[in-house]
Amino acid sequence: MKPVNTLSRRRATVALACAVAAGLTAPVAWAQSAAEGPIKLIVPFTPGTGIDLIARTVGPRLSERLKRPVIVENRAGASGNIGTEAVVRAPADGSTLLVSVNTLVMNRSLYPQLGFDPVKDLAPIALTSWGQLILVTHPRSGMASAGDLVAAARKAPGKLNYASPGVGTPHHLSMELFKTTAQVFLTHIPYRGTGPAMTDLLGGQVDAMFLPIHVALPQVRAGKLVALGIGSDKRHPLLPDVPTLAEARAGNVNVDMWYGIFAPRSMPAAQVAQLNREINDILGSEEVRKAFSAQGMDPATGTPESFGQLVARDADRWAALIKTQGIKAE
Repeated sequence: MKPVNTLSRRRATVALACAVAAGLTAPVAWAQSAAEGPIKLIVPFTPGTGIDLIARTVGPRLSERLKRPVIVENRAGASGNIGTEAVVRAPADGSTLLVSVNTLVMNRSLYPQLGFDPVKDLAPIALTSWGQLILVTHPRSGMASAGDLVAAARKAPGKLNYASPGVGTPHHLSMELFKTTAQVFLTHIPYRGTGPAMTDLLGGQVDAMFLPIHVALPQVRAGKLVALGIGSDKRHPLLPDVPTLAEARAGNVNVDMWYGIFAPRSMPAAQVAQLNREINDILGSEEVRKAFSAQGMDPATGTPESFGQLVARDADRWAALIKTQGIKAE
């Protein structure tokens, strides 16, 4: 038998060890990188929105708890679809999350040709808050309640109009639900954003509009807008004298907006559960409650399962309205 070459054997051993090490340590290193690297909170709308506030309030506190950097990234465009798709396509390792609003489920029916399903392709992590919309008009309209608006619309169908920041926005679909429930017709005037719509509403060029409380509140308090009713099941502490639409005899219409955090669909259940616990604890703090309340939002908590059920129910509700009214995205 020929003697084994010692040098060759050592080289083979070293090579085998390197190969084994590479095979064993690469996944471990990747996992550590994913678990310790930064988390991106994708906001699919511009800075300054209620969704952006949630991300920038929760983000630093989540970073403290997880001992990882948390970065808020605004990816606006296509009614939130651009940012949403970025999360859908991201690795499901907890490094990319979506902060969104119920526009998410509206888009599912408004954009049937999307290359993804904004409901099925995301994993609900946590419901963060609720926001209310109020129905407003300009003082020169002479209307004091939502019941007055209904009466005026019935008297002259199509004469009155309403503004929205664009087709498919919660402001738009909320008014369409209001119209359907009250069985009245108002002409829709879509704008490119809330700012231009507000300008014409304040100037009396349009008759009515649904606005988030934090947007309308300064104008209502200044007497520049009149609050006709709140689209919720109960009055809001910031505007305790404003009745619900049902109280104003304008139909039992609830157009509350939910906000929440999502992950790519295949994210491991253990990671979803951990994030849910951490976010729920954050939302339970007094400083977060105050930050949200100042913007007309009410913190909310729950399980991923209950949030998922809410999302599914809301998707069905808005799908039915969009189909009935024949609403199409721009």
